[in-house]
Amino acid sequence: MNLRKSLINLMALFSLASASVFGAHVKGMINSRTGETFTVASDNGNVLVLLTDSTTTKDDTGLFGLGTEKMAPVVLIPGLKVDVEGEPDGQGQFVARTITVDGDDLETSEMIQAGINPTAKQVEANIEAIDANRRAIEVNRQSSSANAAEIQALKAEIDALKAGIAEHKQNTANHEQKIAETIKLIRDTTDRFMSLLDYDVKGKATVKFASGSSSVSKESEGALKTLADSATGLQGYLIEVTGHADATGNDAMNTKLSEDRARNVIAYLIQQCGVPVRHIVAPGAMGEYGPVASNETAAGRAENRRVELNVLIRKDVAADN
Repeated sequence: MNLRKSLINLMALFSLASASVFGAHVKGMINSRTGETFTVASDNGNVLVLLTDSTTTKDDTGLFGLGTEKMAPVVLIPGLKVDVEGEPDGQGQFVARTITVDGDDLETSEMIQAGINPTAKQVEANIEAIDANRRAIEVNRQSSSANAAEIQALKAEIDALKAGIAEHKQNTANHEQKIAETIKLIRDTTDRFMSLLDYDVKGKATVKFASGSSSVSKESEGALKTLADSATGLQGYLIEVTGHADATGNDAMNTKLSEDRARNVIAYLIQQCGVPVRHIVAPGAMGEYGPVASNETAAGRAENRRVELNVLIRKDVAADN
């Protein structure tokens, strides 16, 4: 009887431990990805998550402009925090029904990929606005014929603004430190993925674009179909899509243009080449960063208006292909 009780208690403890990993949710950071699966580093260790045709992904911030559930899985890159809802399949995998991506994490990834820090710019603008208000109050104080009580009130308001500026600067420093720590964590994980150290490259293609255009040309369609045909016969493949622009125009415009180019290439792969969206990853809309030629010449700029594609296989599954 005591042995039976011990076994029951042991089974209950195992069930509770399993539920924390293989329950309704798995939360953590993606640390690797294949075509059908990705691994989440959770508080309970690594969990292998399986993507299916019915898996949906919430992407509230609309990275790459791909806010729809159908296309959102392209943002599932190493370094992103996820909350996966689903159930185990009995084979050591967690079958994903719904994947929620952390919006702040995506925003940080966008900053890394675009090479800018919009949060810092916004903070700077806020401080400038406060300083402008302070200066306006001082001018009003100097030119005012108000009585002493009104002047005293203005002084108090100025002091409050100064205190607010000091507090804002301190909060900004703390916030930027937190951002820097988060960026480093995501960058370390993403750079490992981007450097392809864990992957074999089985195929490459480059799609060129006209100036200011994001439309896939007829000349590029054949190269995309050839790449897709070579990839779909491989087990666990990923097609990595990265958009670029030349240096014409400002940073924001070039980043948006590279996003649109990557999006249209992805759409063509899905709609015309039959590539399942779970086999596509878009780790970067690089704007004018990462040129392959000089932007000082027309020929160089033409080379830089591009989308680069790599067919990737994780080295630990490459032997099966």
